[in-house]
Amino acid sequence: MESLASQAKPAAVLWLAGFLQAARLHRVVSFCASSRPLSARIAQCFLLNGFIFLGSLLTLKSVVIPILSWILPGDCSQLQEQHLCDHTVAVATYSFLRSVLIQIFYVLWFYPLYIFSFVLSTLWYNDIAKRALDVVKRKSLDATKALDAHTISESTEKPEGFDEVAIGIGEQVYSILLLTIFFIEVSVIGYIPYFGKPMNFLLLSLMYAYYCFEYKWNFFAVSLNERLDFFESNWAFFAGFGSPCVLPIFFFSPLTSYGVMAILYPLFVLTAAGTQAEKVIDQLKPSHGGKLQRIPVFFIAKRLTIQYSMLSVSIQNFRL
Repeated sequence: MESLASQAKPAAVLWLAGFLQAARLHRVVSFCASSRPLSARIAQCFLLNGFIFLGSLLTLKSVVIPILSWILPGDCSQLQEQHLCDHTVAVATYSFLRSVLIQIFYVLWFYPLYIFSFVLSTLWYNDIAKRALDVVKRKSLDATKALDAHTISESTEKPEGFDEVAIGIGEQVYSILLLTIFFIEVSVIGYIPYFGKPMNFLLLSLMYAYYCFEYKWNFFAVSLNERLDFFESNWAFFAGFGSPCVLPIFFFSPLTSYGVMAILYPLFVLTAAGTQAEKVIDQLKPSHGGKLQRIPVFFIAKRLTIQYSMLSVSIQNFRL
């Protein structure tokens, strides 16, 4: 119990620090003012996900559905010819036709638009992060390393040439598998009664914070082991950073929350690009007077990823 109490203060201080770093959206203005292509990409994200996607949802709920409800009412009190109320089949038919038309609207417009938006936005996020980090490097807003000297040793020898490319590709594949399994794990935990939702919120916050900072770590060539070690050792900071990005999930419907998050996510990518996480964390150590206990956030995902990789290799060898 004493150990838990000793962790409360550093966890709270670091969580608040991460949240405040994510909320520094004025950095977005600074980045956009420094790069016209970056401003154009941000504007495109707002246009696609805000004006087109969320605008279509608003049009459906405020215009299309009310018109269909007026033309094909599902309640007897809305029928102009009251004698139709005696025919339950007519009312049921109206309701069925209205539901079918709404589903057709989703199938022919929203679901294709969702897929198109997801694919295109993913490409834009990479471009946004790259251009923002170019600004960071050009203006010397950050060090040439993503983590401080205590985290990454300058004397570490790194492979070059083909070995470097092979290791980089291997790490990317492993990272994709790791985060995919972690996302499945988070989704399953959300269905657990009582404490499932709080845990789901915490883990989603960590996941989105990792996504935001991953662009930066890739840009500065931080190895996967180093970034995972830094992330798990300072989990409270990243949980606070990811919290604002996750909030829409718990207040809106799935499609609406996607649209809102698709608008907000590139903004948090920019705030992550301008955040010197290691410096902020080091400066806060005297204030909370404790050492945050490392939590193996990705422990289950790591084990499953390794098991999956070993199984895949075994199947390949068996086929050969």
